[in-house]
Amino acid sequence: MPKIVHVVEEIEIPENVEVKVNGLTVEVKGPKGTLTRDFSHARDIQIRIENGKVIVETYFANRRKKALVGSIAAHIRNMIKGVTRGFTYKLKIVYSHFPISVKVVGREVIIENFLGEKAPRKAKIIGDDVKVTVKGDEVIVEGIDIEHVGQTAANIELATKIKGYDPRVFLDGIYIYEREK
Repeated sequence: MPKIVHVVEEIEIPENVEVKVNGLTVEVKGPKGTLTRDFSHARDIQIRIENGKVIVETYFANRRKKALVGSIAAHIRNMIKGVTRGFTYKLKIVYSHFPISVKVVGREVIIENFLGEKAPRKAKIIGDDVKVTVKGDEVIVEGIDIEHVGQTAANIELATKIKGYDPRVFLDGIYIYEREK
């Protein structure tokens, strides 16, 4: 496979966002908060700021390095979106016989009476910036870090996963139905 001489990705910085690059560590400040991410695992990649843009580049790239440039650029774009708009996942509580009760206690989501079970099921809330609220039959997960918000929503969905039953008949659970990115 031939190597590509110069691979470059440019990310526009909005006017209400401040980006600082220190080596391979990127810090993004915006109206909703601050996110910091370390890309030190990508040794041959350069990250710099030039003319109001974040430039991610490498030289003499094989497939792996080219993919790494695109991935780092996507992470920085998500950080900028997070500090300006934030991320919201909406989950729906679905049950047919036993009414499920969901509440947030500390850094955990407690799911009680799922399929009539006596022991509550628990889902961990990842990160300090993630906020979980329960309104009626909806669970709303909000935050500025897309990975923390997405993993928290996935933890809640996985906590109500039913094993050993036909999922077309036993639809009980908490399911992600909307992502606002």
